[in-house]
Amino acid sequence: MSAGTAFADKASVSIEALTDVAKGSEITIRFTITHGANNFFHYVEWVKVWVNSQEFMKWEYSASKRPEEATFTKEIKYTVKENLEIKSEASCNIHGSKGPAILKVSVKE
Repeated sequence: MSAGTAFADKASVSIEALTDVAKGSEITIRFTITHGANNFFHYVEWVKVWVNSQEFMKWEYSASKRPEEATFTKEIKYTVKENLEIKSEASCNIHGSKGPAILKVSVKE
């Protein structure tokens, strides 16, 4: 096993938000992106958010415009009109993604 393999690090996301809300409520959705490096050669390349299978937000990074830290958060506001499936994924520029995180939000009538 080479040193590069031993330190391989795929990016991951966790999602936090209220999961049972009244129709018309504005919620804050918080995404925590975790990655073991944040330098010129090895960083999170992008973070994407989908709401009910539609791309809603995308943050893109580069070697010269990296995320704030190796672990960082992003927040969005969203007005809930129906049940939601929120999906988010982040990708490392070298190792890719650990896969998407999914959170479901139910509307109370």
